[in-house]
Amino acid sequence: MRHPFIGTVCLAGALVLSACADKEQENVERALQDVNAVDGANLSDVMLTVADPNEGVTYFQRTLQENPDRVDIQRGLAISFVRAKRFTEAVPAWQRVVKHADSTASDRVDLADAQIRGGQWKEAEATLDAVPPTHETFKRYRLEAMIADSNQEWKKADSFYETAVGLTTRPAGVMNNWGYSKLTRGNYAEAERLFGEAIRQDSTLFTAKNNMVLARGAQRNYTLPVVPMVQTERAQLLHTLALSAIKQGDTETGKALLRDAISTHPQHFEAAVRALRALENT
Repeated sequence: MRHPFIGTVCLAGALVLSACADKEQENVERALQDVNAVDGANLSDVMLTVADPNEGVTYFQRTLQENPDRVDIQRGLAISFVRAKRFTEAVPAWQRVVKHADSTASDRVDLADAQIRGGQWKEAEATLDAVPPTHETFKRYRLEAMIADSNQEWKKADSFYETAVGLTTRPAGVMNNWGYSKLTRGNYAEAERLFGEAIRQDSTLFTAKNNMVLARGAQRNYTLPVVPMVQTERAQLLHTLALSAIKQGDTETGKALLRDAISTHPQHFEAAVRALRALENT
């Protein structure tokens, strides 16, 4: 009489053990999914920062095949194309991101950035026009300033540059761009001032130093500015100043500056030597 009862108890015990085992397996799988999600996020961050840009492209392309609807993966691929300077591919990649239901205003700004890098200025202008005016970011206004520059809308450009400078703690780059805008307009004194501001913000910004020398040379001021520079930079700036003098017909001054550049450079300064020889042979 006890055997059926014992059998029932055993069966119930087996079912309980089976349910516990299933529950435990489910917990393990969930934990593994969480770990994989964390690992995937960390790997994505690596691919967007320190990894080789083309490796990032390959990683996000592969991941996108497995997760075609994930906007973060689509965005990672678009960013990687830009990092790799593959702008022809970056533009359609950003366009796919913008079409996603979870895209943001920042994605449209990044699309405009890729379009500008790819030389699509009109398309970038249309993209920025579609960004809500409430989206006020440094990147948006920097791009707006660049587009206004390209359209020679100088007042708008100045307004956008001024706004962009106020929206970042590292304004050196945009000040350099603003100075170059002034330089192309022929406002050399104001350009020189803005390049000086950029250098004060970032003393390693050689582009601003070189542009400052161009602005001084355009005013026939052939002395180097008092800014931080290493010996190689000094030689390169003297070379730029020499070419500026020669361009304006001050050939003898240009020759003297080239000789100074050659003697200043710690190695053989081929570009300056070649320019000086050409002048002397002429």
